[in-house]
Formats: sequence, C-alpha cells, structure tokens
Amino acid sequence: MGKITQEQRNRYFEKVKEHRKTIEAGLAKEKTLLDLLSKDDSGAAYKRLKLSNDALDLCSWYMLVNTLSVSLLGIKNEDYLLEARKTLVRAIKYIEDTVSGYIDVPYSDYEAKVEEIRDFDVEGRFRLLRKLGFAVQSLEDAFGENSKYSASFIETWGKVATVGKNLVNLKTAVPDMDFSSPVRATVLSHLSLVKQLFQRSADKYREQYELYTHKVQDFRAAILFLQALRRVHIVLSERDEAETLKRKIEIWSTKLETDLKKAEEAKK
Repeated sequence: MGKITQEQRNRYFEKVKEHRKTIEAGLAKEKTLLDLLSKDDSGAAYKRLKLSNDALDLCSWYMLVNTLSVSLLGIKNEDYLLEARKTLVRAIKYIEDTVSGYIDVPYSDYEAKVEEIRDFDVEGRFRLLRKLGFAVQSLEDAFGENSKYSASFIETWGKVATVGKNLVNLKTAVPDMDFSSPVRATVLSHLSLVKQLFQRSADKYREQYELYTHKVQDFRAAILFLQALRRVHIVLSERDEAETLKRKIEIWSTKLETDLKKAEEAKK
C-alpha cells in the first residue's frame, strides 16, 4: 500500500466530520435515557429495549467510519471498530437485562421478565433480533478472519442466540404458529433463526475445543447450547428433532468424558 497523501486525509476527515456529530448525538441520547432510567424505572423494560435499538444504530455509525477509512485511506480504523464492539456489548446487555441471559432454563424462570414487554409486538422482537445479528456479522467481517477478537465472537453469537430465544413468549409460541394466526410467519421465522443460532453456537464451541483451546469449558458450552436447542424443540412439541438432539448430546457428552479420562491418565 502506498503512502497516504494529505489530500486523502483531508477527504477522509471531511466525510467523517458529520458522522462524528451523529455519533456524539447518539452517545448524548443514550446518556440522557440512562439518567432518566436511573431516576424513574417505570417502563424500564421498554426503555432498555429502546437503549438497545439505539446502541445498534450507534454501532453502525462507528462501523461506517471504519468503512470510509478502508475506502479512502486503505486501512482499518481500529479505534472506531473497538468503539463499535463496546457499543454492541452494551446493546446485548440491555436486552439481557430485559429478558435475562439464561441459556437453558425452564421458561417459567424468566417468564415474568418477558411479561414486562407484553406490548412489544412479535414483529418488533424479530426485527430487533435481526438487527442485532446483522450488527454482529458486520463487525466480525470488519475485524477480519485473523483478528485477535475472532474467538470472542463465538461468545457474542451465543449471547445473540440466547437473547433471541428469550425475546420469544414461549407460552404463546405454539398458538402463534397456528395457521390461523396473523403472526405465524414472523414467529416461525424468529424461532427458525434462534434454532440456527443455537446450533451454530454449539458447533463453534465444539470446533474451538477440538482445533484450538482443548478447554473443557468450551466443550461444555457446546453441549449446553445443544441442550438449550433441545428445550426449544420440546416446548414446540417437535419430538423428532428433540430426540435427535438427545442422542447427539449423549454422543458429545460421552466424547467429553473420554477426553477427560485420557487427560487424567496422561497426568499419571
């Protein structure tokens, strides 16, 4: 890559100037809403969802500045990518604080939290999940395959799967999928995406264990995400899928036990 000229720098900073104003306004807006939340917690769940949605918008502006840097200067803007990453973490945390970050528990354990957002329509929930997934994928792509943050995205995708599942009212999910339901298509699409995300997380944690870390907690996380996926199938009365996953969980658990025994024997 050639040396960056002053003309290129000037063009870049001129274009970034307006985006920085937007980012600063977004940060001020987030602070204002957080201050309001600390003083008045009425409708707190809805305020947190608003905070999450706005944080995802802010994340996109940070990534846009990086895109301009790559386009006009030929280099990534790591500072803005890191700010996007921090903002994304906040966006996920706002949703976790609203509907919980439980991966594999009975719906009754967090049902009260989901009830607090009963007026948040299913289209809005699915839209938020897709927006979150798009932000994570965009940021992962922006950092690149060989980034030192690559491994952290496995955990991030797991959180996306989890909050995506927890946004769903599993008590009404089955009737909502009935052919007569006006929200059938949306609920089916939302749950289909959740299932894909859980399977992806399980596979990625297993891959990380096998190829890179060999850490027991990674394999256990992989099994946990399979168990969570199986619970979703059970709740939806998808017996064949649940039974298939039961066998897969048994196979993975046996593999983990075997690996643990081998590790113990190697220490002797």
